[in-house]
This record gives sequence, C-alpha cells and structure tokens, in this order.
Amino acid sequence: MVEEDYTIVIEDVYKAYVTSSVVTWALLGVNLRVRRGDFISVMGPSGSGKTTLLNLVGLIDRPTKGKIYIDGVDTSVLGDRELAEFRNRKIGFVFQTFNLISRLNILENIELPLIARGIPREERWRRALEALLKVGGDESWIYKRPNQLSGGQQQRVAIARAIVGSPSILLADEPTGNLDTASARVVVKTFVELNKLGQTIVLITHNPEVAHCSQEIHVLRDGQIVNTLKSDSSRCLIYSK
Repeated sequence: MVEEDYTIVIEDVYKAYVTSSVVTWALLGVNLRVRRGDFISVMGPSGSGKTTLLNLVGLIDRPTKGKIYIDGVDTSVLGDRELAEFRNRKIGFVFQTFNLISRLNILENIELPLIARGIPREERWRRALEALLKVGGDESWIYKRPNQLSGGQQQRVAIARAIVGSPSILLADEPTGNLDTASARVVVKTFVELNKLGQTIVLITHNPEVAHCSQEIHVLRDGQIVNTLKSDSSRCLIYSK
C-alpha cells in the first residue's frame, strides 16, 4: 500500500530500449519516493537516464519492469486514454526549449492544457492570467508572441502553462539550460516560490547551482540512483555571486 503523503512512488523501475537485436537498459532498478510539496533535483552525466526517468514519471513512457504510483494511483493499470487524461490533470511539464507555439499569443499558449478539459474560454483566460502573474509575469505580455519576449520571460510563460491546470507535480527538464545566468536566476526563483506555495517539483539539471536550490539532490549514474544528498542553500544560484 502506498502512503498518502507521497505524490510520487517509483518501485524497482527498469527501462529498456530495443533497436534491432540490441537491448539498451536506460534504468536499472530505480527506487524513489517524493513527498507532497517536496522540491527535488536529479543530476548525472549525459546518458545516465535522467530524461528517461522524467518521461516515466511524466507518464510519457511506460517502464519495462516495476511500478510508478502518482497520488496513490498505480499508473500501470491505466489504458492509453486514461493515462493521457490522468497526465493532463496531474502533471505539468517545463522544457529546456520552452516549446511555446509561435503563432499563438502568450495567453493562448498558457491556456492550452485547459482546452482538453472543456473549460469555457473566459474561465481559461482568467486562469491563464492568474498563472502568468503567479510566476512573476506581466499583464502587458498577454497579447505578445513568444519571440517578443526574452528567454527568461518565455520560460516563465512555459512554467505558467505547466501550472495552469493546478497539477500535483511539476516536472522540469533542464529549464535553465538555454538561459544566461541572470535569466536563470529569475526562473529558479520562480520554482522556489512555487514550491513555497506547496507545489511538488522534480527538476533535471546539469548545474549544481540550480540543483542546490532544491531540497534534495539525487545523483543518477548508469541507470541507477547512486547517491542522495541534502542540498546546500548557500550554493544555490539565487544566492551565489
């Protein structure tokens, strides 16, 4: 039985990719528990399995072996349609490349996750503006196109889109990877502030200064979590000089 205070439980998860006759194991028996309201980081070298792990937690892919529970639900029993609906309600994604749609204005980009839920337009726009302001955006941005904003501003819009549906979990894959230091500080501060409001966050990063802004760092190597350590806030990008 999965304890109720954990929003993510990963039990002995393996993931293999098969091409022709070659089997490549990306994850080898990963176990991880994330409490509600936690902010954790996952670090590791390229090819260690970080993005694979994020895709499994985000229900974009399924494990070869093992179980993943989200808010107490065994996701292995969900069909494809159920999984898509569950993902839309429970999980928000933030990517390194922002993934904003250039032909849509900022408000239209943010409201996208709500359209599939059949929420009326006026309510979608209200929630989209609320999410934008929550991440430190400005009301003057709403009718602009993404290319009219800086990289840091676009990433805050991407975070607003990820939280507009009030997900249980916010997943971020190298969210500062394409940003200069000043913009990265603003984005990381946004994550910290969201976490203070109770948002559960799992962040993938190569940057120790970003990782140390979370509460706990899990080090992934060769498909396994090889170390878990408490972060040092004095090394956090927000406070470092």
